[in-house]
Amino acid sequence: MHCALDHLVISATDLETGRLWAQNLLDIPFGPRGVHTCMGTHNHLTALDRGAYLEVIAVDAQAIAPAHPRWFDLDNFSGAPRLSNWVLNVDDLDAALAAAPAGAGQVVAFERGAYRWKMAVPETGVLPFDGCFPALIEWQSAHPAPALDYHGLALRRLKLSHPQSDALTAALEPFAAAMESVRIVNARTPSLHAEIGTPSGEIWIT
Repeated sequence: MHCALDHLVISATDLETGRLWAQNLLDIPFGPRGVHTCMGTHNHLTALDRGAYLEVIAVDAQAIAPAHPRWFDLDNFSGAPRLSNWVLNVDDLDAALAAAPAGAGQVVAFERGAYRWKMAVPETGVLPFDGCFPALIEWQSAHPAPALDYHGLALRRLKLSHPQSDALTAALEPFAAAMESVRIVNARTPSLHAEIGTPSGEIWIT
C-alpha cells in the first residue's frame, strides 16, 4: 500500500481569523476560499513541498449544518487557530482502513469542481489518539497541490505528542512509508507541532 503525507490541517473558529493567523505566521498568502457543502465547512490552501499542502479550515456559519458530526471535530473546536490534524494520501483506502485502528472512520465520497476524493470520516468526528492519528484520503482525480501557488514552504518535521505514544507508534507502523519526517513523543497532553521552512526562516506551527 502506497502512502504519503497529503496535507496538514490548521483549524480555526472563523476562517478569516485562521487565514490571517497562518499568513502572518508563515509570511505567505493562501489561495481562494473553498467550500465543503456536505460538511458545512470552508477552507483556504497553500502548497507545501513533496506534493502536499497546508489547509486552514473552519465551520462555515452560512452553510446548512450537516446532520452528522463535522470532520476534524470542528463542531467542538475552540480557542486560537492551531495545527489540529494531518492527512495521509493512500492508494487503497479500504486496505488502509483495514490496517488502521478502530474509529479511523467510514468511507465518504466528496466532489468539488474538478476534484474527487474518498476520505475516512469518523462517526464522532474525532480521529483516533485524539487526532494524532491521521485522516486517510484517496484521490480519484488529479491532486490539488500542483495547481496551488508554491511560496517555498517545506515540511521539516511533524511532531506528534501523546500520552499513549507507544500505542500510537504501533498504530502507525502500517504507514511507515509516510513517517520519514514524523516524530512521536510521550507527553501528558495530545498535540501536533510542525516545523516548516519558509522564505523568512524556520517556523513552528502548534
